[in-house]
Amino acid sequence: MLNESLSGSLVALITPMRPDGAIDWPALDALIDWQIGEGTNGIVPVGTTGESATLSVDEHLQVVAATVKRVAGRVPVVAGTGANATSEAIHLTRQAEEAGADACLSVVPYYNKPTQEGLYRHFMTIADATALPVVLYNVPPRTACDMQPATVGRLATHERIVAIKEACGDAERVGELVKVVPDDFVILSGEDAQTLRMMELGARGTISVTANVVPRLMAEFCAAFLAGDRQKAGALDARLQPLHKALFVEPNPQPAKWALHEMGRVDTGIRLPMIELSEAARPALLRCLKDIGALA
Repeated sequence: MLNESLSGSLVALITPMRPDGAIDWPALDALIDWQIGEGTNGIVPVGTTGESATLSVDEHLQVVAATVKRVAGRVPVVAGTGANATSEAIHLTRQAEEAGADACLSVVPYYNKPTQEGLYRHFMTIADATALPVVLYNVPPRTACDMQPATVGRLATHERIVAIKEACGDAERVGELVKVVPDDFVILSGEDAQTLRMMELGARGTISVTANVVPRLMAEFCAAFLAGDRQKAGALDARLQPLHKALFVEPNPQPAKWALHEMGRVDTGIRLPMIELSEAARPALLRCLKDIGALA
């Protein structure tokens, strides 16, 4: 069952680009191999961190296909396929299914501000249109719409809606979700700095931005918690907290892409309206990278 493998540290993977904004396919392959070698439990391409908002539909689907091919079954691939038009989300999801993704990550529709009933119908329609397991994604700071636990509970009755990435900003939301979803429904953190508390309340892991930069530490942190070693998990979380903060000093993925460039893993490309990390924000992030051992 996919539900059982949706745990630990899944990386919300950046989409590496050349300075002109073209996708850097060799760098994508190298990032995937590095992530898996460092212990990452799953790859999540073309979500927010992967700049899905500024990729064309063709590019979006090409990144999913390239990721599936490179991963080659080593870990689950949860393809970002969300859209604020239900028809477009269905198209992306069906294409991800054809490419061989293991599941899809479908974000709450942004800008439209649908009602809870609208959200329910949106996700049920997507789940009815595909054979892929669906991971819901609630991130109201970006979508201006907060999917409530009661709605998630209704959606969790669908056999293909199997998980949620929760990023509402309140870790205590996990406790509310646990009360309304089946035991095998997976809750994943979408807020790196809150992951420890969310796992204490019942989350099984994270879809992480920070894992782009320190995949082994994020994997070790999640593994320690899931193995019952709360002391080790707490110590690793304390070590990671300054980096979590630094990676969100400007809108994601600006800090993460700059960090990976400094680490020699990607070029400088990022697409407008995202821009390179500001000069003012760089010293603090650089210190965090050095303190945590990501840079010499």
